Amino acid sequence: MLTRIKSVITNERGDIPAWVLITVMTAGLVTAIWTIADTQLTALFTRAISAITTR
Repeated sequence: MLTRIKSVITNERGDIPAWVLITVMTAGLVTAIWTIADTQLTALFTRAISAITTR
């Protein structure tokens, strides 16, 4: 029983581990959103900082 559990746990062979795929996809989404909305995000950040510092 323990031998079977150990072999299942240690036998994790795949083309690309799931965490690598999720990391790459997340980086791609962030880059795409940043490219599209760069000026809007900058303006939003500037307004937020100025609203905090004027109070």
